[in-house]
Amino acid sequence: EAGFLLDPLSSIWLLFVTGVGMLIHIYSVGYMAHEGGYYRFFGYLNLFMFSMLTLILGNNYALLFVGWEGVGLCSYLLIGFYFHRKSASDAANKAFIVNRIGDAGFLLGMFTIVWYFGSFRFTE
Repeated sequence: EAGFLLDPLSSIWLLFVTGVGMLIHIYSVGYMAHEGGYYRFFGYLNLFMFSMLTLILGNNYALLFVGWEGVGLCSYLLIGFYFHRKSASDAANKAFIVNRIGDAGFLLGMFTIVWYFGSFRFTE
């Protein structure tokens, strides 16, 4: 059963992530005002925020992993936003590969915990 968990620690992270996210959004409005792909950029940025909030508020390892993957996907999309530039494209590909390595470690740790404790949930 998937859901969200708001405890004191996740509340602190919620305030931190939304506060920094708000500052990034405010800055980006001016920075991206005359750039092509304005709406695409903010679509990626908002999906990143949603994924980050899913990551910190999920109440089980499966939902945590969904948030983790969303953050990884959005990182790839935001890093490669100017995909026509070789440097941005190369950096996005490098981030994709590094994230897949991190995913392997994440999955290994997650399944070890589930195997040991017998549950995907953080609390019982």
